[in-house]
Amino acid sequence: MTLAFASTPDLLRLIALPVFAWIAVLDIRTRRVSSDVWIPLALLGGVLLVWDGWLAQNAGGTVWTHEFLLPAAISVGFVVPIAYLFWWVGGFGGADAKALMVLALLFPTIPQYAVGGVTLPASPPPIGAFSFTILTNAVLVGILIPVALALRNALAGRVGLVSFVGWPINVDRIPTTHGRLLERTDGVSRGRGGLDLDALRMYLRWRGLTLEDVREAPDTYRNPATLPEEPNPPTDGAVTADVRHDGGEALESNHTESEDADYDDPWGADAFLEDIDHTAYGTTPEELREGLEVLTTSERVWISPGTPFLVPVFAGMVVAFTYGDLLVGILL
Repeated sequence: MTLAFASTPDLLRLIALPVFAWIAVLDIRTRRVSSDVWIPLALLGGVLLVWDGWLAQNAGGTVWTHEFLLPAAISVGFVVPIAYLFWWVGGFGGADAKALMVLALLFPTIPQYAVGGVTLPASPPPIGAFSFTILTNAVLVGILIPVALALRNALAGRVGLVSFVGWPINVDRIPTTHGRLLERTDGVSRGRGGLDLDALRMYLRWRGLTLEDVREAPDTYRNPATLPEEPNPPTDGAVTADVRHDGGEALESNHTESEDADYDDPWGADAFLEDIDHTAYGTTPEELREGLEVLTTSERVWISPGTPFLVPVFAGMVVAFTYGDLLVGILL
């Protein structure tokens, strides 16, 4: 089956589908997407935007004003500021915001494809700004994630509010897992907050330790006297980060105080965050200390997987290209 009808700019826009599929997989595995990915996509979007504008202007009439100018203004003038605003208030990560800005350039209007006897999208969105349709689709897909989590937990016999935001894993999986710790020292899971596992990796690398080291001798490493004189680079906490051990070896301690010892800075949490200018994903000393206490006393803990938004964005793209606007379909 071949594409019987599509403008050249719309055909070139199909490049975005495999690229965003790869980005979604990368975001799941590493929670990191290089900024270099967005530059060629933004350049392609800018070229196609100008190209579409030239074609629409030559067509004249309502094609220029209603089919191009108005939706393009909504796409660039609304979606881009929304993406930046959500990034600024912490609702989106940097990669999420850049993705939406790129989509605003790539899809200012509705692309159309005739495949055999079918025209896609099957149900064209009423709002001509296609990037806005992708965004609303992504939000709706994202809403389904807690439902999927709850279903997964229910099938395993785990029921409760926390089942909508996470699941339990063995502690030995923590070093290679992304997300947030949902456990508290009193054993009660909570629906939000908790220690960011990337921040935990930063702390351990800074000290030159592994989680296994800490679990084997928590009383030793709780004592701030065991902090390294020359810490390691903490990296950004990514599982795949290049960890260097050019310093940071844990100092031996002759102290054997219990966990109730009255240290001014248990675990050296304040010292760590001060040394890295408090850039561990908003982690507070209290969150770091509580997370370490939980991880040194528990064998199984609840975490929130923190599914990256780029996954629903890709799903929203696929739905937009094939069906159209999910929100309109639900409301109508």
